[in-house]
Amino acid sequence: MEEIRMKLLGEKFPSMEVMTTHGVKRLPEDYAGKWFVLFSHPADFTPVCTTEFVEFARKANDFKELNTELIGLSVDQVFSHIKWVEWIKDNTNIAIPFPVIADDLGKVSNQLGMIHPGKGTNTVRAVFIVDDKGTIRLIMYYPQEVGRNVDEILRALKALQTADQYGVALPEKWPNNYLIKDHVIVPPSTDEASANERKEKIKSKEIDAFDWWFVHKPLK
Repeated sequence: MEEIRMKLLGEKFPSMEVMTTHGVKRLPEDYAGKWFVLFSHPADFTPVCTTEFVEFARKANDFKELNTELIGLSVDQVFSHIKWVEWIKDNTNIAIPFPVIADDLGKVSNQLGMIHPGKGTNTVRAVFIVDDKGTIRLIMYYPQEVGRNVDEILRALKALQTADQYGVALPEKWPNNYLIKDHVIVPPSTDEASANERKEKIKSKEIDAFDWWFVHKPLK
């Protein structure tokens, strides 16, 4: 039996079969070759969760453009999910295009460490960004009383994919950082020779840098 604990970055997303509003799904196998964002909610028919669902739906195409699928979850039955999705469409004119996992027994939530002792049987607002190889790359936890920023989740996803593609690191609020704007950060030197080489390039203004350990450049 798998240990019930919070998952860690770099671990494989555990294989599981789940019931959703779009039928049975196998995670992460059904999303092989794609990234996915799994986000949990304390319960259906709650105001904060509804505002989040609407915004995830509004930004769903932005996620798709990044080869990423969205998956919702809450500790309610699939019938409740279906009625809630219908309510959102009827009252906000926003259709929910992504599946919502029915986790009424809390099996998935426990397996992913999303039910915290101080919050009873409800899940916290967890976000798991999982890459196209089924590896957990980012985890966010919000309390029940605070809604998430979907734009930040989208930004973090873009940053992860950019880091993978170009072998760089991304600054605070990239691509709108105060210090280096839309530049990306070059990995630091790991030996004296390359550090000294960078110092010379900084002097001759061949590279942009604050110092040999803080080199930055345009993405392309």
